[in-house]
Amino acid sequence: MSTSCFDRDDETFIALVNQEDQYSLWPHWKAVPAGWTAVDGVKGDKKTVLAHIESAWTDMRPRSLRDWMAAQDPQARTPNAG
Repeated sequence: MSTSCFDRDDETFIALVNQEDQYSLWPHWKAVPAGWTAVDGVKGDKKTVLAHIESAWTDMRPRSLRDWMAAQDPQARTPNAG
């Protein structure tokens, strides 16, 4: 039985982000999938990269939903809007 690269302690990871401001942990050696971009300066062991993702991705709603909700109620404040 093989072990997934995501389960290995000796793997090096990067953080990816898509146009909806959603984040993903990704092995550094794998090609970045279409629609995703590597986050500059974020590379390391799984714990380090996940800590960055946890601090950066504070609003789980996709950007399109946040934008739609803001358009419905312009007075509403949305975290991480942008």
